[in-house]
Amino acid sequence: MTGPGESGDAVAPRDDLIEQVAAALPTWLPTQRWFGGKDRDITAVRPRAWTTLLDGDPLLIHLMVEVEQGDRSEPYQLLIGSRQSQLPDVASVASIGLEDGLTCYEASGDADLTACLLDFIAAGERVDGLAFEREPGVELTGGLRAHPITSEQSNTSLVYGSQYILKLFRKLTPGLNKDLRLHRALRDVGCRHIADPLGSITGELDGEALTIGMLQRFMPDAADGWVMASTSVRDFMADTSGLPPGELGGDFSGEAYRLGKAVATVHADLATALGAEQVDPSELDRTVSDMLERLERVVAEVPVLAEHAPGLRAAFTRITEQGRPLTMQYVHGDLHLGQVLRTINGWLLLDFEGEPAASLAERSALRSTLRDVAGMLRSFDYAAQQLLVGQPDEPEQTARAMSWAEHNRSAFCDGYAHVADEDPRASADLLRALELDKAVYEVGYEHANRPDWLSVPLSSIARIMTEGDNP
Repeated sequence: MTGPGESGDAVAPRDDLIEQVAAALPTWLPTQRWFGGKDRDITAVRPRAWTTLLDGDPLLIHLMVEVEQGDRSEPYQLLIGSRQSQLPDVASVASIGLEDGLTCYEASGDADLTACLLDFIAAGERVDGLAFEREPGVELTGGLRAHPITSEQSNTSLVYGSQYILKLFRKLTPGLNKDLRLHRALRDVGCRHIADPLGSITGELDGEALTIGMLQRFMPDAADGWVMASTSVRDFMADTSGLPPGELGGDFSGEAYRLGKAVATVHADLATALGAEQVDPSELDRTVSDMLERLERVVAEVPVLAEHAPGLRAAFTRITEQGRPLTMQYVHGDLHLGQVLRTINGWLLLDFEGEPAASLAERSALRSTLRDVAGMLRSFDYAAQQLLVGQPDEPEQTARAMSWAEHNRSAFCDGYAHVADEDPRASADLLRALELDKAVYEVGYEHANRPDWLSVPLSSIARIMTEGDNP
C-alpha cells in the first residue's frame, strides 16, 4: 500500500496529489450523500493510506482518509480518479477542485475506471495492501462496466451489467464488516432471503484488517420495498372514496404479511448459524442505559425533543419490569423498507451493517429480534408520512396516512407471528420502547442529514406516547 513520499510521473507526484485532494475534502465531503458527519464542521482531513489501482492516464487511486470533527475522528474511503485528457461524464458533485491545474474527481461514477474492481475480484488479485477475493466455489465474469446506484445513502454500490453489485463501505470499521459476516453465515445455512455474497475487497489500516467492499448477485427485476410501499401510500391518499386501505386496489398488506414472514425466517436462520443467548432480566438494565444515553445525547443536539424526554424515560425504564429472560442474537440492526427487495421468489433482506450513525460496538452487539421488528414498524410510519413532509398540517390527511400505516404494521406483525414462536405484540412494553428508541435515533439522524424530515420521527414519538401499549 503506497503512502506519503511515493510518487508517480504519469499524472503528478502521488504525495502532492494526495495532499491536494485532502486539502479540498473539508469543503467537498459534506456535499456527498454518503458522508455521515454533516452534523459538525470538519476540522481536518488527513490521508492515512492509498493504493494506486490504475497507473498512468487515467489514474485511479484508492484513498483512505481520517476525517476529524472536533473530538470525533472517523476513517472513510474514496476512489480518486484523475485524467489529463477529457473528463468522463460524471456528476458535477464528484469533481474535486485542486490547485496547479490538476483535476481530480470521486471516481465511483466512472465506468471505465471502476471496471477494474470486478476484474481484480474475478482474478483474485492483490494490489499492494488490498486483497480482491472470490468466495469459495464462485466463478465471476469480468470485463463488465459499472454504474452507481444513486439512491443509496451511507455507502456506494456499483452495478456491473445486470449480474453483480459491489458495495463499497464508505465509513470504515476495523475487522470483518458485520454485513459480510452475516451474509456468509446466512448463506452457509441456506437462507432463502438474502443475495449470496460472491466476493470481497479487504485492506488494512494501522495494522488492523478491514472490509472495503462486498460483491453480491444483482437482482435486476427486483422491486424496492420502499418504492412499493410509497406507491401504495400515494394511491391510497389520492383516492377520494374514503374506503379503508384494505379495500382498495394496490393494497400493500399482503406484501407486508409476506415480509413479516421473511424477517422472522431470517432471524431463525441467524440463530441457527450464529447462536442465541437467553440473558438474565438484569441485562435489560444495560439496554435501558443505552436508550437513556442515546436520548440525552440527541436531546442535547435537538432541543425540541426535550418536551418528550420525561415520557420517553418512563417508557424505557418500564421494560425492566417484565421479569422474564430475554433472548439475544445477531439481528439486521437497521431494518426498514429501503433494505428489502421483492423478487419473484420472495423478499430479500439487504445491508446487515447496522445503523450508519451507531458505534461499532452498538452494531456488533447481540440484540432482541424485536429491534428489527420495531425498525420495520417505524418504516411503515415513514412511508405513510412522506407525502406530509413540508405540507401544512391537515388532520384528516394525517389520520388517513396513519390508517395506512397501522393496517400494514398489523399485517407485518401477523406475518412475523406466523413463523416466530411468539407474536411480537405480546411483548408490548419492550416493542414500544424499542420503537421509541429507534424514533429518537431518527430525530438525531434527520437533524444531521434531512432537517425537513424531522417532523416524521417527532410526530411518531408524540403518537406512540399517547397510544399506550398499542404497537
